[in-house]
Amino acid sequence: MTRLSSQQLAQFDALGYLGFPGLLADRAQAIIDAFEAVWVRHGGGHDGKPHDEKARSVVVQFLDQSEYLSTLLDDPRIHDIAASILGDDFNYMGSDGNFYVGDTKWHSDGYGGRGGLKHIKIAFYLDTLTRDTGALRVIPGSHRVGDRFSDQLEREVKKSDESWGIPGSQVPAIALETKPGDVLVFNHDIKHSAWGGSTRRRMFTMNCCQRYPEDKLPALRDYIAGGSRFLIERAYDNTIVRTASPERRVHLEQVLANDGHLAELSARRRLEMAEPARG
Repeated sequence: MTRLSSQQLAQFDALGYLGFPGLLADRAQAIIDAFEAVWVRHGGGHDGKPHDEKARSVVVQFLDQSEYLSTLLDDPRIHDIAASILGDDFNYMGSDGNFYVGDTKWHSDGYGGRGGLKHIKIAFYLDTLTRDTGALRVIPGSHRVGDRFSDQLEREVKKSDESWGIPGSQVPAIALETKPGDVLVFNHDIKHSAWGGSTRRRMFTMNCCQRYPEDKLPALRDYIAGGSRFLIERAYDNTIVRTASPERRVHLEQVLANDGHLAELSARRRLEMAEPARG
C-alpha cells in the first residue's frame, strides 16, 4: 500500500472514516507486546495505579514512550494514510493508550474549531471486537460541521433517550468490527461510540492534523494547551523525539515549536486535580 486512492479519499471526505483490515497483521503481536510493556512501566493502570476495571485508564504520550511503537509513524502503511488525507507535512499530535471499560457514549473528539484544520485519529484495537462487545460505531457523514444533519446530531445524539426515545446503543450506526492488525481512521468531528465492551478493552491512537498556517498558530497553541489536563510538560515524550529520523521530524517540528506554554499550564492544573484526566 502507498497513497490512498481517489475512491478512498472520496469515501473519507463523504463518510468521515476508513477501515483497513489486516493492514498491520505482520506487526500485530509485537504491537501488543509493546503496548503491554508501556502499561507495566505505568503500574498497570491510570495514574500509576493498577487498572481497577471500573473506570477507563489512560496514558498519554503513549506511542511516544516506546521506541518500537514510535516507528508506526515511520511505517509507510500508516504514514501514507495520514499524508494522503492531510498532506506530506502533516503534524503528529500525540497518542493515548487506553483500557476502556464498558460503554463509550456518543461523542466527537471535538466538533469544529481548531482553526478549521482537519484532524484525524488512527486507531489500533488490540482485541477482537464485534458490534456488541465494544467495536467502534460511527454515524457516517456526521463529521460535516455546519451541515444540518451533523449539527442536529451534535445537539441531540448525546441525549438520544430524551431527544428520540431510544438508548444510545440503538442509534443507527455502522459497527466497525476489528481484530488485532486492523487499522481504523476517522475524522475527529465524526460521532462515534462503543457498546458492550469488556472491562479491559485495549486500544491506542495516533492523532494527526494538517499543518497550521502562520495565521492560525494561536489555534494550534490552544489545542496543545488542552494537554494540560493530563499534567504533561511537553507535547511529546522524549523517546519519539530522540529516535526521530529527519523524515519523522517533519511531523514533530511545528508542535515542538509551539508547546512552550504547556508546562506552566500543567503546573497550575496540578494544584486543582487529584489525578490526570481520563479522556
